[in-house]
Amino acid sequence: MSEQFRVAVDIGGTFTDVVVYEETSGQFRTGKSPTTPDDLVRGVVEAMNAVVDDPDAVRSFVHGTTVGLNALLQRRGERVALLATKGVGDSYFIARGHRLDIFNIHHVRPTPLVAKPDLIEIGGRLDWQGDEKTPLDPADLERAAAYIREQGIRSVAIAFLFSYLDGRHEQAAADYLSAALPGVTITMSHEAAREWREYERTSTAVLSAYSGPTVRDYLSRLEKGLAEKGISAPVRVMQSNGGIIGIAKARTQPLQTFFSGPVGGAAGGEVLSARTGRPNLICVDMGGTSFDMSLIVGGKPEILPHADMESFPALMSVVDIKTIGAGGGSVAYVEAGGLRVGPESAGAVPGPACYGRGGTQPTVTDANLLLGRIDPGAFLGGKMRLDVDAAKTSMDALAGELGLDPYALAEGIVDVINAKMAQAIRAITVERGIEPRDFSLVAFGGAGALHAAALAEALAIGEVVVPALPGAFSAWGMLQSPLRQDFTRSFFRKLDDLSPAALDEAFAPLEADAREALRTENVESAEVDFRRQLDTRYVGQEHTITMALTETLVDDFHEEYRRRYGHASPGAPLEVTTARLTLLADVDFPAVSALAEEAVPERDLPTQTVIFGRRSHDTARIDRDALKVGERLTGPLIIDEPTSVTIVPPGWVVSVDGFKSLILTKDAA
Repeated sequence: MSEQFRVAVDIGGTFTDVVVYEETSGQFRTGKSPTTPDDLVRGVVEAMNAVVDDPDAVRSFVHGTTVGLNALLQRRGERVALLATKGVGDSYFIARGHRLDIFNIHHVRPTPLVAKPDLIEIGGRLDWQGDEKTPLDPADLERAAAYIREQGIRSVAIAFLFSYLDGRHEQAAADYLSAALPGVTITMSHEAAREWREYERTSTAVLSAYSGPTVRDYLSRLEKGLAEKGISAPVRVMQSNGGIIGIAKARTQPLQTFFSGPVGGAAGGEVLSARTGRPNLICVDMGGTSFDMSLIVGGKPEILPHADMESFPALMSVVDIKTIGAGGGSVAYVEAGGLRVGPESAGAVPGPACYGRGGTQPTVTDANLLLGRIDPGAFLGGKMRLDVDAAKTSMDALAGELGLDPYALAEGIVDVINAKMAQAIRAITVERGIEPRDFSLVAFGGAGALHAAALAEALAIGEVVVPALPGAFSAWGMLQSPLRQDFTRSFFRKLDDLSPAALDEAFAPLEADAREALRTENVESAEVDFRRQLDTRYVGQEHTITMALTETLVDDFHEEYRRRYGHASPGAPLEVTTARLTLLADVDFPAVSALAEEAVPERDLPTQTVIFGRRSHDTARIDRDALKVGERLTGPLIIDEPTSVTIVPPGWVVSVDGFKSLILTKDAA
């Protein structure tokens, strides 16, 4: 039988990563190519060409992209017209009155994604139970169509009052506009988010209408580009909720693609946790542009029922990922007499000065190269040679301004970016009452393993895990991800009044939708799981916690409430607001098992001068593929591989486990 491949591709701000799983041999291969911001599809195809020789052998293709999120961040989405119920249209502009950052005196509310003139109120009303009080007004719909046509608006969001209970008015309005305005994209709030909370549901629909056309256009071009390359395998897209979905469904749920790149790393962390028996992990992904963080607690990532997108709420399930602007391409500069690094990045074009593509500003990658931590001839497996002289030149002007020599500046740049990343990790751990020392630090991304030991030192974390294929670990995680879809239904009940029959009645339509989704996705899997959850709260409170529907739900709720807020009220009555059903289906995960220890040869490693702590150290260097399972080496040591570099500083040791992960710990000696 000919070899068959499963492929995953993750687009980053600087590089596009490819992971190929060879099903017959059980081996993984990786590739890395510069991201092409002018045409992302071209970058995907170029990255594929580097590692896939036979397109016919590709059996499945999984993709992660933040193209929709980038459209929002850069405010490059479509102009949106918002249709709202007459008399309550301003709810989107009023939004919420609370400020999350209450001590920020410079806080400015974000400009709404809909201009006030583009709000169109439509007559017609449903009541709080979803029954029609007033029919939809056809004259208002005609007026709306005329305005949208006159203004040349290409995307419309429809968010009517109480439509989460019954979407008939939204559907009627959409049918009318579709006939009157061919080619205009229409988003209905009851499809974007079938949940209560008027502002949040409207915001979700507007976000989808704003960025959705960009996502759909990109996915269509991707599908065409892959077909032209000869790949006919089904294309699936990584979602923000930690699962994958078919490309056709992804077009109808564009918001779920927003965090699909970073979430691949969290998915990989969950698999790593299960395989290595480490339940608590801090996963950090440092690429060329950003630094993404997520937690694995008790073997699972935290999945939130809502997301915050540039201060705009979205009602959708999303893995809790935090991101700051800190990567290999982060630019160093002087501000108020002090050294600053990031969030501005040199990106893929022109990139750091050492790339030789016209970049002149000093970056973190230039600093690591100048300090000897990156081998200029081994970058990307030797496919791209770095220019040490250009890196040093980029440092000269800034070093002179600060009264430093270039090498002191380079180490200062590394120290500043490390401090910035360590503080970001404290924000998701210490500030939430979580002790980082109870976790292992999992470092990946092209630059993650370069800085991992320093981050562990700053946070008193005793162990660093650098998984196999760290530079493409997010893409690797996508290959381990199940098919996933989430379904919701508003369901207000006192918990004491809930009977098994009432729960079955509430979840029956959701399970019917899930089975239809399975049929649509053409999934034939023996391992299909329907997980029931309830949004639960104390009676009289505003916000909820999503809890698994188990026999111990009440006790679990009090325990989780105490973990989050430091106290609980056992015995107080509870109520539920929303029923949630998650569909999970196994789509043939790659089979990986632990390897036995190997015989370790005598090592006489070449050394070079590398700067640590303002001092030069004779530092050994070794290729990662040469390391054996069970081997243990003492720092200072640098471990090279095509997609990443691992630094083992003085005072640290590294060992290799059965999954070929590097385990860094402090040297007890």
